[in-house]
Amino acid sequence: MKTICGAALAALLLAPAALGQFLEDRGTGVATSMFGTYINRGEWIVYPFFEYYQDDDLEYAPEEFGFEGEQDFRGRYRAKEGLLFMAYGLTDDLAVEFEAAFIDAAFDKSPSDTSELPSHLKESGLGDVEGQIRWRWARETARRPEMFSYAEVVFPHSEEKVLIGTSDWQVKAGTGVTRGFRWGTMTARAALEYDAASSSALDIGEFAIEYLKRLSPRWRVYAGIEGTADELALITEVQWHVRPNLVLKLNNGFGLTSKATDHAPEIGILIAIPTR
Repeated sequence: MKTICGAALAALLLAPAALGQFLEDRGTGVATSMFGTYINRGEWIVYPFFEYYQDDDLEYAPEEFGFEGEQDFRGRYRAKEGLLFMAYGLTDDLAVEFEAAFIDAAFDKSPSDTSELPSHLKESGLGDVEGQIRWRWARETARRPEMFSYAEVVFPHSEEKVLIGTSDWQVKAGTGVTRGFRWGTMTARAALEYDAASSSALDIGEFAIEYLKRLSPRWRVYAGIEGTADELALITEVQWHVRPNLVLKLNNGFGLTSKATDHAPEIGILIAIPTR
């Protein structure tokens, strides 16, 4: 789950008005996949974080776990996940990312499910492993918004682990727009997704509407609605810039639809390391 960092924050602390009103909330960097987080040329971002998942009505069908049965049921899901996110600013408008997770997950099937699926499943190990490239192809001006695109690859691994494994390649491609206002900064984005393990293959992927506001030189707040057509979540985040290159992020996800995860809190420390 995802602040103004490093050189961008330092510039705000020294002279926020010099950036122009539409950049006051975010600075001059490229948007990363972490909420409200921007990266500059020659800068590393290292973000270790922890996330917890609580879902009391996870929709599933036994066939998704390798057992007979196409009927949908609702089960109970809990997971603890430690993640490491890293990004590097290649140029003023191009950045790359990498993220890997270690997850401990547990699932209880529905009492009304009479299939041979075990009543309780528990798995731990490597979670999602993914990489992204982020490209800003139009910078914001007084007359137009910032425009960017991104591509993501999720690597297959541990196919035998039905709770935490990734059975095949997943690829996403998306685009978005960002506009700064006196009352805050708005971003809208949407993506297409290809899942080699899915029968439909190419599908409409994740979309989001996001809001970011700089309350003071050290405090930012974020709010967004993110998800797909039937899995929507409200994301809130408080970001405390302890130092110009050190940020404490407190995040919460709340499911807005029945298919979305009920609650997903997150906490992490983001470190920005300039190399220029």
